[in-house]
Amino acid sequence: MPSFYKLCFKLTEENMKHTILAAVIGAFVAHQALAETLPMPVEKLGEVQGVPFYKGYGSSIDADPQNPKRFYGLTDRGPNADGGEHIKIFLQPSFTPSIGHFEIQANGTIKKLRDIPLKDKNGKLLTGLPNPEGYGTSTETVVDANKQPLQRDITGIDSEGLAVMRDGTFWVSDEYGPHIVHFDRNGIELERMSPRGVKTTGRRLPAVLGHLRPNRGMEGLTTTPSNRVLVGIMQSALHNPSKKDMKNKSVTRILSFDLATGKTKQYLYQQGGDYWKNSEIRAIDEHRFLVDEHNDKNVKHVYLIDLNGATDVSDPADSENGLKVNGKAIEENTWEELAAAGIKPVRKTLVSDVKKDVDFQSSKFEGMWVADGGKTLWIINDDDFGIDSKDEQTIVPKRLPNGETDATRLYRIPLNIK
Repeated sequence: MPSFYKLCFKLTEENMKHTILAAVIGAFVAHQALAETLPMPVEKLGEVQGVPFYKGYGSSIDADPQNPKRFYGLTDRGPNADGGEHIKIFLQPSFTPSIGHFEIQANGTIKKLRDIPLKDKNGKLLTGLPNPEGYGTSTETVVDANKQPLQRDITGIDSEGLAVMRDGTFWVSDEYGPHIVHFDRNGIELERMSPRGVKTTGRRLPAVLGHLRPNRGMEGLTTTPSNRVLVGIMQSALHNPSKKDMKNKSVTRILSFDLATGKTKQYLYQQGGDYWKNSEIRAIDEHRFLVDEHNDKNVKHVYLIDLNGATDVSDPADSENGLKVNGKAIEENTWEELAAAGIKPVRKTLVSDVKKDVDFQSSKFEGMWVADGGKTLWIINDDDFGIDSKDEQTIVPKRLPNGETDATRLYRIPLNIK
């Protein structure tokens, strides 16, 4: 090739590289410009050892079906700290988990419209304390700030997942049963559904869910657009049949519950690593959902999943350990063994790497909802009430990697889901 043409080709090739690079950078900058972070309202609850703790609604968020500028947020069970192996210190034992109603203002601020404390069927305020043996599956020892034992609560709830219905009522999933509880628009309990074997009344969830790993219950809950089916996801692999015997630590279960018939189905989800976490699920249509998946380090992902094509692993007998595959519990099988038996997990496609899409510093990505017909994803962090345990005796502010104290923030990420 003549030198003149070689030079022209080289210049053209370099121009193409720069053009592509500029396009990539431009797209990234445009994407970042569309993303935004909004601080949530701050509500101080109290102090312990001179460290303030705050009310946060980052366990779950869901859209207000009546107003696109409004949303609902769910608190966790209450401010707590580690007090040793299997010991939880409840800093405010009387704390009542609640649902907050919020509105995004034109200037980008968030206004709290209403707080809805959760109550039992008689209107008595609930607590976030664990249930007694037989009424839940939590094995934690619970004490107050002075290390004095606390009495367990039959109706206590570790609120984690929130599904807002068009009729103004709420479904909340938790980590003690796991329970799925229906509340009216004023927060009064209408129904509590628990795994078979738990001493509660009402309809039943599959017995196998009672093998949840402690503090890894039904973290995510949603309703399909028809409002006919609830779909929940367990946070991590079940200890099924036991912690000692289970082998597959990256399998978690998705549950669908037909509200009219009570019929349930179960599907498997394959996490990216052992004991990773799924903390939220949101319906796109009747069979597709967004699921968050994260670990305690830098993985904070959102996947689009499809139940179509996945195997329903329900157990017709509803036995304690669920459906047997190869003569053993599902969690005793490797993924290769499950595949050889014809078991297919849900398909998943990455739609957002949250750490790259926004400046997400918090360790806990626990809530999200989809807006604008699939064009916008709103996510929220759980700030653990702004506190952390330095050791069994010392409470400290929960710090972010950048040195700031963790606080609940709402993040907007552009999406393109059809």
